[in-house]
Amino acid sequence: MAKGQRLKPEQIVTLLRQIDVLTSNGKTLAQACKEVGTVEQSYYRWRKMYGGMKVDQAKKYKDLEQENTRLKTRSNRGLVTS
Repeated sequence: MAKGQRLKPEQIVTLLRQIDVLTSNGKTLAQACKEVGTVEQSYYRWRKMYGGMKVDQAKKYKDLEQENTRLKTRSNRGLVTS
């Protein structure tokens, strides 16, 4: 993974699964993160957001976040009427 690259939710869920498999096979968290190309800080942040989700759930979650942001922006501009 290149430095500064944004990952899609589906990719993050896949990486979380890979890290879980590696740690259950006896690797430390630091070793597992290094092997998949990330750092522990990202792992903990992703686990907090996407932990326990399946790939399709993560994608839907991200889509809903984007829709919510779009609606808030429109609401702040006065384009949405109640």
